[in-house]
Amino acid sequence: MSQLHAGQFPVRTFGGPTALFEYGGLRFLTDPTFDGPGDYPSQGPTLTKTAPAAAAPADLGLVDVVLLSHDEHADNLDVAGRALLAEVPLTLTTPGGGDRLGGKARGLADWETVEIERPGGGTVTVTGVPAVHGPGRREEVEPYTGQVVGFVLTGEGLPTVYVSGDNASLDAVGAIAERFAPVDTAVLFAGAPRFPMLFGGEPLVLDSVQAAEAARILGARRVVPVHHDGWAHFTEGREELEAAFTAAGLADRLDPDWARRA
Repeated sequence: MSQLHAGQFPVRTFGGPTALFEYGGLRFLTDPTFDGPGDYPSQGPTLTKTAPAAAAPADLGLVDVVLLSHDEHADNLDVAGRALLAEVPLTLTTPGGGDRLGGKARGLADWETVEIERPGGGTVTVTGVPAVHGPGRREEVEPYTGQVVGFVLTGEGLPTVYVSGDNASLDAVGAIAERFAPVDTAVLFAGAPRFPMLFGGEPLVLDSVQAAEAARILGARRVVPVHHDGWAHFTEGREELEAAFTAAGLADRLDPDWARRA
């Protein structure tokens, strides 16, 4: 693992949108996807996974909280991921997802917060933040791609962390920056996923240039891109991301290990 700046922490990526990090003594997992390669039916087009995850759920160890941007697409929550949720004390997701998943899942509306007890005292605050899963206004996009949510993590003496979820809206990023910038670590879902039959083939999540702009808007000290590999509908990967951040003068913001799977 490369040297991290003060206040930063390792983020392990497993392919697709799935990442694991420890924050405030708690272990957080994003959008768990651990099924093998193959075709997966989903709401809308069939999704094709092209590479296995870098680990299995049994390899993760304790997970305290799952941050689930949405539950309706197999590239964000698959069969193995759903099974994992039963073992995790708390899953935070969209309001609709909280209703569908039930059990230990809780939905967060925009700017709604939940406080989680830290080992040894104190709390981590998780704030649900806006996300739009496609180009255009939320009310135009959600009937086709569903509701999504992002997350901001804060706590006394802790760095500010943003997990974007499947967001394509820089306006949403701007609204988050107004409340929380500068951000210490941004886990940005990217990859420019596209389907010709949806929104004229425009990206459903940030493309590489937009990801770099999101980092600039947030004043992000460190960026860990996820959601850019492992699925056929992701149209931009490591090379495009590195080129976009370099062109924006932000190459130094990319985590040194961001493209190395755990």
